[in-house]
Amino acid sequence: MTIRPIRELGDPVLRTPADPVRAFDRELAALVRDLEETVDHPGRAGLAAPQIGVSARVFSLNIDGVIQHLVNPRITELSDELQEGDEGCLSVPGLWAPTTRAMHAVVEGFDVHGEPRTVKGSGLMARALQHEVDHLDGKVFLDRLTGDARRRALRALRERTGA
Repeated sequence: MTIRPIRELGDPVLRTPADPVRAFDRELAALVRDLEETVDHPGRAGLAAPQIGVSARVFSLNIDGVIQHLVNPRITELSDELQEGDEGCLSVPGLWAPTTRAMHAVVEGFDVHGEPRTVKGSGLMARALQHEVDHLDGKVFLDRLTGDARRRALRALRERTGA
């Protein structure tokens, strides 16, 4: 069992778009296994490969005790209906902020063997799908914040880091 350390905000890998997966091989299988084992802990809803220092378009989810993954995911549908709720991130530990996301999402990609997969969800699942695809695009949830929520979150971050 391999539980990988999680990279935190400030690590350049979190701000760099991840590389598409081109080979569905043993290396990918090992990465997926590590992602799934690392996300398999209470309080962890998702984990993208850049968060463990790997530039690959892969993420794992742990929603309602169901662990799954997607390779080369792309969002194909987002609802106009929105949800507002506190969001956090393993790469920004201890910081939660109200983040607006689509209420429903559809994401298409592949499984570890290269077979097409579609994951649909509402509420927490939709939030997690959007959050993890953002990671693969070099974004963190703080980038989605606006107004007072953004100012409060950035102030809290500065106070924690002493910057």
